[in-house]
Amino acid sequence: MADSKAKRGGADRALIALTEKYEVAYWSKKFKVTPAKLKYAVKKVGHSAKKVEAYIKLQKHRASDKSRIALGEAYEVRYWSKKFKITAARLKAAVAAAGHSSRKVEAYLAAQKAAKKARKAKKTVKRKKAA
Repeated sequence: MADSKAKRGGADRALIALTEKYEVAYWSKKFKVTPAKLKYAVKKVGHSAKKVEAYIKLQKHRASDKSRIALGEAYEVRYWSKKFKITAARLKAAVAAAGHSSRKVEAYLAAQKAAKKARKAKKTVKRKKAA
């Protein structure tokens, strides 16, 4: 059990016991959240310390800045690739060129699309003149 002081093995460290004040204090300090947020996370995902840590990390990231693209997170790459309707490689190239701001990346992609459209129109005009 997570609250057994006699057992200090891996199983004890892997679970969060909300009934013990010292465990709530320890895990709150470790994850840098309030005890209320820790309790909410445990209720949401269970007593596993790994699951709680992943949940808190995800929540902190979402709350920190919704307009920034974090390429280090796979779910972010999937989300923004789908939103902009581009491949992950093109997204990474756009972020490298424009920065991590979603607005700047969107503007960069729109400018690229406009430039491509202009080149295509220019080729069509040349073909019509040649014919």
